[in-house]
Amino acid sequence: MFTSDSKEGYSVFSAHVQGQGSPGRLNAKVLILNQNYEPMSLINAKKAIILLYLGKAELIEAHAGYRIRSVSASMPLPSIVRLSMYVRVPFKKIILSRKNILRRDGHRCQYCGRADLSLTIDHVLPVSRGGEETWENLVCACVDCNNRKGDRTPEESAMPLRRRPMRPNHVTFIRHVMGSLDERWKPYLFLH
Repeated sequence: MFTSDSKEGYSVFSAHVQGQGSPGRLNAKVLILNQNYEPMSLINAKKAIILLYLGKAELIEAHAGYRIRSVSASMPLPSIVRLSMYVRVPFKKIILSRKNILRRDGHRCQYCGRADLSLTIDHVLPVSRGGEETWENLVCACVDCNNRKGDRTPEESAMPLRRRPMRPNHVTFIRHVMGSLDERWKPYLFLH
């Protein structure tokens, strides 16, 4: 529910969430795109509605069947919004860490594909042979596969990688943060 107060000829909106401990629809995830349709981040619906109301964003897609109402206005609950002005985003460098490697690889062993075992980080080219700590040389591996591969390359151990490791971009991590995927977001996250 939204309430509207008029001050000096313009409306001021404030959000009130009803229910006992229920966050309501105002905390629904909304994909925010830059002016050039590049995905930037996820925000909550309340922030998206404020951007729409202030004219700083335009509605691209809405949740079907849901509307946000105030005393004098009604608008669809946003799912995707696009900024009206281009925002220059500095290069988002993703830190090389165990947690980020697990995220990149989807918490699956890159040799056998299993996700139900405890995972370790494996060097594709072993450190003893000059392998470095880089995105392109580190993968998730279950303990069994990591021990079986040992101090050899995937080719020498006859254990091909399911996917070539590479440096992820911020869109990869938007996918992991969102949890459940809204079908309308797929074209903007390069998933179609």
